Amino acid sequence: MAVVALVLSLFVATLGAAGIVFPKKLLGFVRRFQSPAGLYGAAALRIVLGTALLVASGASRAPGAVRIAGAIIFVSGIVTPFFGVERFRRILDWWSSRGTVFLRMWGGVALAIGLLLAYAVIP
Repeated sequence: MAVVALVLSLFVATLGAAGIVFPKKLLGFVRRFQSPAGLYGAAALRIVLGTALLVASGASRAPGAVRIAGAIIFVSGIVTPFFGVERFRRILDWWSSRGTVFLRMWGGVALAIGLLLAYAVIP
């Protein structure tokens, strides 16, 4: 499960890097999730990443931090479908109205979190 956690953590880091370099393209990619199926897909990814982190936390470099991150990501996956498509659209509209500097900043946060998680769970 550590390999799954590593791959998904690197995926988060890659999305963060894309958010820094291509913020508008990443926003366009995220807009593809504006459907019930898209929300369920995003929820499933979060649940899988959260579960992988929870399982891999015991053998990680920072078990407590990885366990907390896994729990937060897992719970966010559980609640994602309850937000609904319309609320998701409003959130994306708000994010896109903030400008590219804001999007790049959050891309940097995602890059940092993804790399830190990858470092923590790397076998």
